[in-house]
Amino acid sequence: MTTLENRPNTALLVIDVQNGTVSAAHDRGAVVATIASLVERARAAGTEVVWVQHNDEELVAGSEAWAYVPELVRRESEPLVQKAYGDSFEETELESVLAARGVGRVVVTGAQTDVCVRSTLHTAPRCVAASTE
Repeated sequence: MTTLENRPNTALLVIDVQNGTVSAAHDRGAVVATIASLVERARAAGTEVVWVQHNDEELVAGSEAWAYVPELVRRESEPLVQKAYGDSFEETELESVLAARGVGRVVVTGAQTDVCVRSTLHTAPRCVAASTE
């Protein structure tokens, strides 16, 4: 339940599941399959899915490392937020994307849990109610 007025909706944030971030991940296949399952469950429930993609010197926009893993396909109607910091809210349009969709609660999944997911979770309570899956 959200405490934000006029923001009753929930969104699934899919953070940084890019080739360069998961190529050497422990049990990569199972992790990506779990995230894919969450995406499909969110879509089936009518829950917004918002994608977040990291850009830096190792994940250069347009490169193979930067691209989302092929098992996860973003629909054209699903927003894609670009970021340059661990926190998905820092200097991005994420908060305005969520506000425009009436999202007051997020479920967060993705790669780089120790950095990007955690950073996003620390900021989210100021913007929305957050939980992890």
